This record gives sequence, structure tokens and C-alpha cells, in this order.
Amino acid sequence: MSGLVLKLAPNERVLINGAVIENGDRRSKIAIKTPNANVLRLKDAIHPDRACTPVARACYIAQLILSGDADLSQGRKQLLLAMEQLSQVFDDRDSRRVLSDATVHAVDGNAYQALRSLRQLLPREARLFAARQQ
Repeated sequence: MSGLVLKLAPNERVLINGAVIENGDRRSKIAIKTPNANVLRLKDAIHPDRACTPVARACYIAQLILSGDADLSQGRKQLLLAMEQLSQVFDDRDSRRVLSDATVHAVDGNAYQALRSLRQLLPREARLFAARQQ
């Protein structure tokens, strides 16, 4: 199978190009053949109330682009600005690589891959906030 392959758990929901699709009672695989299709697993979606940290907000912007709830051009500008701000905080080599990958994906118009990259920073951000409160 070429393209994006989703492995869905029973009753898992996914948003594909604005349509919510729910899997049946068994595990299944779905191959997305259309290039640049907007795909978001709803179990990974960030609720607006939970987008209260810089990384979560950047992820939320990517999510809005994927769901079609943000203008593509404006959303991309906001996402790139958010990642630029994150690059001023995350200065270790691995985080820089993640941000660089996310930026390349965002510039290429691939919000799904940008979101996927950015999600790697969520645990790091949580550790930074936890260390700050000690």
C-alpha cells in the first residue's frame, strides 16, 4: 500500500477532509491514496480548552488547518510564527531537529506531518513546566 495507512482500533474516529469516519467493531486498515488529504485522528485532537501551552497551541493551529476550520494561508502563517517562537525556547539539538522537520512540513503545506512532529515536543514542554514549578 502506498500513501498514508491508518490502522484504526474498533470504533475509533478519524477526520478525513472534513468528514468524520467511525470504524466498525473490528480493527482495520485504511489506505489514503489521495495526496495531501487532511487526516486527523480524533483521539489525538486537542480540545480548544487544552491548548493552553505554546506547543499545544502550535499543535492546535495545525489541527485547525487539517480540519478546515482555519484559512490555509493564515493558518500556515500562524503555525510558522508559533514554531519560530518555540525555537527560541527549545534549544537542544533534538528539539531543534523536530522543529526544523515541522517547519519544512508546514512550508510544504503538510499540516499533518507538521502536527505529528510537533506532538513530539509535548512531553518535553511538560518536563520544562514541571521543572520550573519545583
